[in-house]
Amino acid sequence: FRQDHLQSLNLFSVSLQNEGDVESTLNILNVLDELLSAGTDRRIQYMISKGGSEALLTALVTFGRSFNPNYTVLLPLLHLLAKVGYRDRRIGLKAEEAGAALLTLNLLKHNVKHDRRAAACLWVIQVFSSSGTITHTLTIYVDFLSPHCVQSAIIATDVNSRRIKDVNILISVPPSLCLSFCLAEANVCSVVSKGYISGLLRLYEDWHSKDTQHVAIAIRQALLCCLHKVTHITAGRQAFISQGGIRLLYQATQSLVESSVNLMRKCLPKTSLPLTSDLSAYTFPLPGRPQGVPHAAVAPEKDEKQDEIEEDNETCVCVSVQDEDLETDLKKLRSRPDPDRPKNLLPHYNFLCPELSHDFQVHTSLCLCYIHHVTQTVANHVISNDVVSCLVGITVVFFCVCFSTRSLTVQFSLMSANLPNLDKKSHMLFNLLLFSALRDSYHSPGQRGDEQDDEEKTEEEFHHSTIIDRLLENHGPCIPHHNPKLYHATATKTKSIQGFSILAFPDFWGHLPPPGNEPMAPRKPNIQRQKVFEDIRRFLNTSDIINQVVFDLEDSSFQSPPDSLRFFSMFECGNLRKAVQVRRHEYDLILNVDANCSQHTQWFYFEVSNMVADVPYRFNVINCEKSNSQFNYGMQLVLYSVREALEGRPHWVRTGTEICYFRNHFCPVQGRKKTTFYTLTFTITFKHNEDVCYLAYHYPYTYSTVKTHLKVLQKSVDPAKIYFRQHVLCGTLAGNSCPLVTITACPASRSWIDMHQLRNRPYIVLTGRVHPGESNASWVMKGTLEFLCSNDPVAQILREAFIFKIIPMLNPDGVINGTNRCDLNGEDLNRQWAKPDPVLSPTIYHTKGFLYYLNSIGRTPLVFCDYHGHSRKKNVFLYGCSVKETLWQSGSSVDTAGLKEDPGYRTLAKALDRIAPAFSFNSCNYLVEKSRSSTARVVVWREIGVLRSYTMESTYNGCDQGIYKGLQTGTRELQEMGAKFCHSLLSLTKDTKALYIRRLNHMDLEHSSHKYQPHALKLRTKPQQHKPL
Repeated sequence: FRQDHLQSLNLFSVSLQNEGDVESTLNILNVLDELLSAGTDRRIQYMISKGGSEALLTALVTFGRSFNPNYTVLLPLLHLLAKVGYRDRRIGLKAEEAGAALLTLNLLKHNVKHDRRAAACLWVIQVFSSSGTITHTLTIYVDFLSPHCVQSAIIATDVNSRRIKDVNILISVPPSLCLSFCLAEANVCSVVSKGYISGLLRLYEDWHSKDTQHVAIAIRQALLCCLHKVTHITAGRQAFISQGGIRLLYQATQSLVESSVNLMRKCLPKTSLPLTSDLSAYTFPLPGRPQGVPHAAVAPEKDEKQDEIEEDNETCVCVSVQDEDLETDLKKLRSRPDPDRPKNLLPHYNFLCPELSHDFQVHTSLCLCYIHHVTQTVANHVISNDVVSCLVGITVVFFCVCFSTRSLTVQFSLMSANLPNLDKKSHMLFNLLLFSALRDSYHSPGQRGDEQDDEEKTEEEFHHSTIIDRLLENHGPCIPHHNPKLYHATATKTKSIQGFSILAFPDFWGHLPPPGNEPMAPRKPNIQRQKVFEDIRRFLNTSDIINQVVFDLEDSSFQSPPDSLRFFSMFECGNLRKAVQVRRHEYDLILNVDANCSQHTQWFYFEVSNMVADVPYRFNVINCEKSNSQFNYGMQLVLYSVREALEGRPHWVRTGTEICYFRNHFCPVQGRKKTTFYTLTFTITFKHNEDVCYLAYHYPYTYSTVKTHLKVLQKSVDPAKIYFRQHVLCGTLAGNSCPLVTITACPASRSWIDMHQLRNRPYIVLTGRVHPGESNASWVMKGTLEFLCSNDPVAQILREAFIFKIIPMLNPDGVINGTNRCDLNGEDLNRQWAKPDPVLSPTIYHTKGFLYYLNSIGRTPLVFCDYHGHSRKKNVFLYGCSVKETLWQSGSSVDTAGLKEDPGYRTLAKALDRIAPAFSFNSCNYLVEKSRSSTARVVVWREIGVLRSYTMESTYNGCDQGIYKGLQTGTRELQEMGAKFCHSLLSLTKDTKALYIRRLNHMDLEHSSHKYQPHALKLRTKPQQHKPL
C-alpha cells in the first residue's frame, strides 16, 4: 500500500509538468495535497527526490505568466509549493533557475490588497528566501519588496473583516522577510536610505497598542529584530533617533521589554568619558624611552554585531579554550629551548640559596628575639578581651603620623590623654570629628624614602611615635601577624609614583574575618532593566540631573561640595580617578587605567565619607572593560567602616544591593580598538552618619602589608627549628624591593647525613600577585606563608621534606600604584616570561634567572605554582601543562599512543579535590595554548622542565559546589586555600623520600664521619642525575 502511494506521488508529479486543462490540474493538486497531508515527511522527501519541486515550479511559471492568471489554480499551487519547498534545502536555487522567484514577486505586487493571494505569495517568498542564493538575487528588488512587506502588514492590522489565517500570514511573514533581507549590509543601507525605518516604527507602535491580548508577541519580537538589524550602521541609528524610536520604545516597555531595552541602550548617543585623556593619570619615565607616552590611536567605528548579544548566563562566560588556540606542533610541545641568557651569568643567583652553604649555628640573638615575640604575643592575647571592647582614638593614631606641626601633635596628645573620661557615645563623636578635621587640614609632608636612617628621628616624629605607642598600647586591635606600628614604618619607605603619604585606615589598622559566612547576593527580578531605565532617563528627563564633579585625582586642589559624598584614593593600592554626582544620591565613578597605558580597568579601592545613614546611594563604575562579570552572579564588593572598626569590628565585609553589570553608551575620549565600556552599578545604604568607609573590588592587600607580614613572621618562628630567610630578588622600576623568602626545616643535627638530607631536599617555588588587581592571590599566599611557619605537624613534615622559595609579590610597583594588570612599563608581566627585559621587567627576568640557576645545578623545582585570581569563574582551580591532553583536545593527527608522559602533573589537583572545600577538580585543565606561550606556567614547564608547573586561580566570588556552595569566599577561606595547597604537597613526599634514598645509594659515604664537613661534602657529592639546561 505504501509503495503504491509513493508511485502515485511520482506519477502525479510528472503529470503536473505536462500542460493540461484547469480542472485536471486542480484534481492533481488536490490529490497531491491529500497524499502529503496524510503521510509523513518521508512522502514529501520522496516527491522532492523524484523532481516534485521542479514540477511544481514549472506549473507555477506556466499558470503565472498568462495575461490573466487563474488564481483558482495558483492559490492551491502556491500552498502546495510552500509545503514542499519548506522541506527542500535547494528550493531557492531551483526557483531561481526556473524563473519562479521573480514571477512570485510580480504576483505579490499586483495582489497587495487581496488577502489570500498576497498571503500565499508572501509565504512562498519566505520559503524561497531560506536559501542564501535567492536572498542575494532578491537584493536588487529590496526597494520594491520592503514597502510592500510593510504595507501588507499595516493593512492587515485592521482585522475586522479579514480571515484570521490569511491575516496571520500577512502580519508574520513580512517581518521575517525584512529580517532575511537585512542580513545583507547593502540591503540595510537601502532600507535606511528609503526611509522605511519610520514604517517599521509605525508598525511596531500599531501592534503594541492594538495587541491588548498579547497574542502577537512573536510578531512584535520580529519587528524589533528588524529594527536591531537596520541600526547596525550609524545611519540606521541616527534615523531611529530622529524618528522618535527611543521615546517610542521607552513608552512601550511593558511588553517585549528586553528587546526594547537592548535596542534603546544600543542607540543611546555615544558619550565620551568626562576625562581629558584616555591615558592614565599616572605616568612613569621608563629607562631608555623618551619622556611621555603617545596618545592612543583613534580606532575606526566598528560594527556592533559582536556586542549585540548580552552574556546573560554564566555558562557563556566560562567557555572552554578554543581549539584553534591550542598548540599542535609536537616539536614545540616537546622541545627545550636554550636559555635566554649566557650560562656564566647564572651563578650570580647562588646568593638566593644560602641554605646550601649555611652552617646552621643557632645564634643567641635570634633565640632571644623569638622568646620576646612569644611572650609579647601571649600578653596581647591576655589583654585582648578588654582592649577590643573599648577601641577609641584610632583616628588620632592614623592621622597624627601625617602631620608636620608639633603644636597639633601636642594638642592631640593632650586630647587623647583625656579620652578615658568620655562616655562611649562621646568617644565615637570625638573620633569621627577628629578624623574629618585631620583629613581636611592635612598637608602632605612627602615621603622620607631612604634619605634618613631608621635610627634617626626628628623631634616631630618622636612625638608622633609617642602618641602612636600609647594609643596602640591602650586601644590596639589584636590581629594575628599584623603590627600597625611596624606597618607605618614600612609604608614610609614604600615608593609610589605620586608620593603617597596617607595610609588607608584598613591597611594600617588591620582586618579580621567577620564571624560567619557571607552568602551570594540574591538578584532581584528585572533589576538590570530598572537600572537601564534610570540611565535612559538621563537623556529624556534632565531636570534632576546634577552632573557635578566631586572628586578629581588629577586636581589636588579640588574641593567637594559640602552636601555631597567625599571621595579619596591617593593611598597605596587606591584606584579612583574621578567621581561625578549625577543625581542627589547617585554617583558615576571613573577608574584610573594602568600606568603608562590607556586600558585595563577593574580594580578599585577608595575612601568615601560625609554620608547620611539609612539613605540608599547608587554608584556606577562606568569604564569597566570586561564583557561580563561575577557581579551578575551573586558577587558583592567589600566595605570597611572606620566607625565599625572603632567599635571593635575591624572587618572587610561584602556589601551592595541591586548589583548589575551591563554594557553602556560611554566611549573613550580619543578612541582605541576596544570602544565598548560596561557599567558596574551597586547600591549601598550606610549604617552611620558621617562615617568614613572604604570600598574595594576585593579584599585589598598592599605591598607594605606583605613587607610587614614577612617581618612579623620572621620574628615569630623558632630559629632553632625553622630556617626562615628574606632576600631581595631585585629592585623594581620605581626602586622598591622584591622579596624572596626561603622556608625549610633546620637540620636535626649538624651531622653529615642530616646536613646532606637538607641540601638534597627538592625545591618548591611559589609566586604570586603578578597582576596587581588579583588581591585574592595575596590572601592565599598569606595562608601559605603562615601555615609553613606554623607548628602544625604537617607543616613540619613539609619543611623537612622541601625547601620553599616564595616570591609573594612579583609586581610591587603595580600593586602600590593601584593598577589592575600591568607594571609601570604598561605591559602585562605574565606575558613577558619568554623574553623578559632585565630593565623593564626586572622581577620576571630575575625570577626566571633564578629558576635557570636551580636547573643548572641539578635542582629543578619539583613544583612551581603562580597564584592568581579569576574574575569570571567560581571556585579555585589549577591550570597545568600536558602534551597528550593538548593534542587530544585539539584533534591533532599525532598518534599519542606512543607518547610517554609522566601523569604526575595531576597529582596535586587530585589531592586538593579531596581536602580543599573551595577547590574544583572539574574546572582544572592542562592545555597548552598558543596565546599563553609566554606565561609563567608554560615557560617554566617548557624551558625549565618543571612537570608540575601551575597557575592556581582563585575566584573573587564564591563556590558553586561543596560545603561552600552558594557562599562568597572571604579572607578566611582564601587563607585556608593557601594552607590546603601546602597539605596537597604531602602527596609528593613519598616520591621525594624515594629520590633521596636513591641519591644516598649513589653516594660514596664514609659512615665514620658524623660531623658536618662542608669541603668534604663538596668533594664527595656526585653530580645530580637531572639533566641541566
